[in-house]
This record gives sequence, structure tokens and C-alpha cells, in this order.
Amino acid sequence: MARVLFRNGTLVDGSGAPPRRGDLLISGDTIADIDSFDAPADARVIDCRGLAIVPGFIDSHSHSDLQVLENRPEKVAQGVTAEVVGNCGFSPYPAPGNLKLLHDFANGIFCGSQDWGWPTAKAYLDRAAQSTTTAVFSLVGHGSLRIACVGNRLGPLSERDLDWMEQKLAESLQQGACGFSTGLMYAPGASAPFAELERLCRVVARHGKTYATHMRDYGDHLAEAVDEQLELARRTGCRLQISHLQAVGPRNWDNQRTVLEKIENAAAGEIDVGFDCYPYTHGSTVLTQLLPQWALEGGIDGLLARITDGAERTRIAAETQASLTQGWPGISISSVDSQINRELIGKTIAAIAEDRAREPVEVVLDLIQEERGRVNMLELNQSEPNLRQTLSHPLSCIISDGFYVKGRPHPRLYGTFPLLLGEMTRERGWLTLAEAVHKITGKPARRFGMAKRGRLEKGNVADVVVFNPATINSPATYENPMLAPTGIRHVFRNGAEAI
Repeated sequence: MARVLFRNGTLVDGSGAPPRRGDLLISGDTIADIDSFDAPADARVIDCRGLAIVPGFIDSHSHSDLQVLENRPEKVAQGVTAEVVGNCGFSPYPAPGNLKLLHDFANGIFCGSQDWGWPTAKAYLDRAAQSTTTAVFSLVGHGSLRIACVGNRLGPLSERDLDWMEQKLAESLQQGACGFSTGLMYAPGASAPFAELERLCRVVARHGKTYATHMRDYGDHLAEAVDEQLELARRTGCRLQISHLQAVGPRNWDNQRTVLEKIENAAAGEIDVGFDCYPYTHGSTVLTQLLPQWALEGGIDGLLARITDGAERTRIAAETQASLTQGWPGISISSVDSQINRELIGKTIAAIAEDRAREPVEVVLDLIQEERGRVNMLELNQSEPNLRQTLSHPLSCIISDGFYVKGRPHPRLYGTFPLLLGEMTRERGWLTLAEAVHKITGKPARRFGMAKRGRLEKGNVADVVVFNPATINSPATYENPMLAPTGIRHVFRNGAEAI
């Protein structure tokens, strides 16, 4: 059995405790000893003087559901050894008989082809267990669950349909899914009433799993969206994880402190609640999220039919413009499906509108029509003071929320965790090293029930990262996002060296 001795390093064990000098021994796929001990003569020795020895990082909000099956290197290059997929209501199971329904719904986030889809959580997790890069934990996506049940139908469902969804969710959790996610700004999940979510969250609570939510709003109605999720957790007893918490748009930035107080008060009471955030002011998603989600009834085909109808298009444009919080200069195109519009990648909606002599909202509808909905965007969402507030908050975990695109991805896909430890921790001083490591190791492991992960502790899984605290960082930018991080020396997953 292979043994590796990490000697003379700074141990940051993932618990939040202060760093300490010490050694670490792994034997096979397990941490065999820590701190000071008699080193076996047959161990490979890695000199860690001047380096930090930490648990493998956990990306607890990822959209690499398909790419983990391809053993893509971008996450492990950052030190990630485990990730939670199936977020925001998107999971690659349960697949409907007509796979096109699921592909039209999820490919904008999954960057997928037309040949994926698994009937059950077990089928997907069995395939994901073969990944050689990261350990995969998966949430059951509410949107995927709904589509498997009733397709793209919006609005309340029948008792029979709700029973089917409850049973399928329970089956998925029993088969190893780590929880349930909703995407309440994406159709069809956006149309689900509270009562439907309550029934499904009761299933999550009975299984002791986690409920993660992309809420109904992060802008003008952020407070109401938080209230809804806290009430769901209060009524059902489920563990609540609010996804990528932020106040979107300058007119809403002052509201963030109010919603944080709501969450703090709930956590101080009877609700098991936390949230996550990424260390960037810009977010990224599909361009169709800017639209009123009723317009997506019937999926992409239904949306395209409405956009070509004069009266419907006018209504969609008016509602889109009225709900916009970021401003058109703050939204840029990151990906398109066709070659003809490739030159638009990196340009703002405002700039494209000027070039085309069209109103910005009309440009959005034009692009969605031209690309059949397959357009992704970057959007300036939040202020730096608000970002510091969430990153440093005791209830937060740090995530990438990264996904792949046919174009220019968000830099978080390549640099989230080194950026946190470098710029945000070392250079800006927003967190201590122990706090930052805890938010990407021990804390998410506990939130998502990852046994024997997230801590440098005897008997735990031998997921270990060694980095230089003085140089770790990410050079990736919005303009040039696909740059490898600096400062990471070694990454071990299950005792095997990945970097």
C-alpha cells in the first residue's frame, strides 16, 4: 500500500482552527496520521516547508454534471477533489422518454449534446463514480424532475403528478442523491406553487438530505424570495442552502443587509440554514433568464413561437425591460451556438444594440430567436462591499457556480478557489486562511453530508491539497478566463496524485 508523508508543512485542517506546524501521512486512500508521529521508512516524502497542507477543496455548487464524466481538468487544477452537481433545478436525471425535452431545458447550463440522460439517480451516480478527477455528489433537480413528469407544462400539477414526483424524489435520495435543488427563476420550476415545493421538501427532510435553492428573485423581490425559502424550511424541517446569495442591481444593493439579518435570525432559531456565494461581482447564466418565464411554456419551441407573434413579443419585451436590474451595459454575451454570431462574444447588449440600431431588449429577443435559445451571458450583479459581506459571513460557503460554454466562460470555472485564497484572503484580508479553507472544505462537507471528507483527520479520505500561501491566486479574468491558477503544488484524491 503506497504511503506518502507530507513533512514540515502548515496544517490547515478544514475545521476553522488556526494553522499549525505538522506532518501528514496518507496510506492508500486514507489519512493514516497527522501532526507528529513516527514516519514509516517506506513512505514517499514531500517536503512542505513554506507550504500549506489542506483538505481537498469541495465545490458545493457546480454545473459540471456532464463534464465530470469526461474527466475535465479545470476543477482539479484548482484543488477541487469533490463537487456537488445538480444545482439550480438542473440534473441529468430522471430523463423523460423524449430526451429532447430535457436537452432543451438543460443544455444551456450543461453545454451538452443530444446523447445524454439517465433514467435514475443510481444510473447517473454509477457512471459518475468512474470519474478520475473529482468525487461527484448530485442533487435531484426540480426542473428535471418536473419535465420527466409533465414535460414543459407550467402551473400547478395534479395530485397524481405530485405523488409521482414525491416517489421519484424519494427513490433518487435512497439511491444516493445528496439532496434536492430548485431553480425558481427558470421555467418550468418558476411556475411551481409553494404547496408543491413544500411536499417535495418534506421528502428531503425525511431523508435527512439538503435542499438547495436558486430562489425566485435576487433583485427587486429578494426579501420575499428569502422569506419563502425560510418558510419552507420552517414548515418542513429540511436543511436549507440558499444558492449564490446576492442582491442584484444597484437599486437593490442596500437590501442585502436586511436579508442577511433574516437568515441570521432564522439560523439562531430552529432553522438549519446556510448560503453560498462565489468571489466575483459578475454572474453568468442563460440569456433566457432575463425573460418572463411564462414565455417558456412549451419549452424553446413555445418561446420561439411567442417571439414571432407581434403582440406576444411586445408583452415579453415590456416585462423583460421592466424587471431588468443590471442595466444593458452590464450584460455581455459569453456564448452562442452558431458560427454566424461568434463575433458577439464579449460584447455587451448595449454595444450590440448600437451596432444593430435596435433597442437592447429587441436585441435580446433577436439573439434568442437566431440561436434557438442557446445564448449565455455574463452580468454585473453586485457591489464589492456586498461581495465582501457574503464571502466573510459565518453562514457562507464559497462555490464556483461554474459551467462550460461554447465560447468564453466565466473565470470562476478556472480560478474560484485560488482567487479566494490569494486575492480575497492574502491580499485583501477579507478572511483568515483558516476561515477561507473551512468555507471550501469542512463546512460544505457537513452541509451536504459528505462523510470522512473536508477535514485532515485520521481515518478520513486522503483528499489533500498542498499550495504556497504566498503565491496562490488566479490570473483568469472576464476577458481572458481560461488561465490556469498559480501556487498549487500537489493535489491528491483518494490517495492518488492528480497534480
